Amino acid sequence: MEPMYLTIQPVATGQHIKEMLCDNGYTVKDIQNAMGFENPQAIYKWISGKSLPSIDNFIILSRLLHTSIEDILVIDGDIVILGKFKLMVE
Repeated sequence: MEPMYLTIQPVATGQHIKEMLCDNGYTVKDIQNAMGFENPQAIYKWISGKSLPSIDNFIILSRLLHTSIEDILVIDGDIVILGKFKLMVE
């Protein structure tokens, strides 16, 4: 099997998080309170793409947004070949 080369796109993921929060009616303050953060700086860093949530925080986000972590992430990569199937990951 050929190796898979996937890359998480932090800026696009941050924009996607922002859109999903808005679509679900959440503010940064709501997420700050749900995660027990003293200040919202980490959330603003996620939204700007300067950092990504930890796996624990991704789990909380996925539960709040009623989706999977994979649906939150924006992933870019090369062509992946699995057996007879060719999958283009964009």
